[in-house]
Amino acid sequence: MAVEYSTRGPVRLMELELYFLIARYLSAGLCWRAAQVLVHELEQYQLLPKRLDWEGNAYNTSYEELVSSNKHVAPDHLLYCRRIGAMLDKEIPPSISRVTSLLTAGRQSLLRTAKGTLI
Repeated sequence: MAVEYSTRGPVRLMELELYFLIARYLSAGLCWRAAQVLVHELEQYQLLPKRLDWEGNAYNTSYEELVSSNKHVAPDHLLYCRRIGAMLDKEIPPSISRVTSLLTAGRQSLLRTAKGTLI
């Protein structure tokens, strides 16, 4: 598992990708100024996924370089995570059908496990 280090300690690659997806989402919406601030901080603290060369050497990238090299990632890419809910509902049904949220707890949470706890 790839791990980067920030001033607060280790940061996993998935967390870095999530920061990128959040900035990408905000950039195309009503909170575009928030996206600008977030992008500035992501670049300042090097909290964007690194680029790897063919020898496996890692290099810092800018937000614009990531957007350019990930053209398949649209600004609304983050919203596709809702598909995960449909797959989870088949495996671990919620208490009330079609009522799930990232903000709830227990059987209604999109982050639930078979034991009813959060991931």
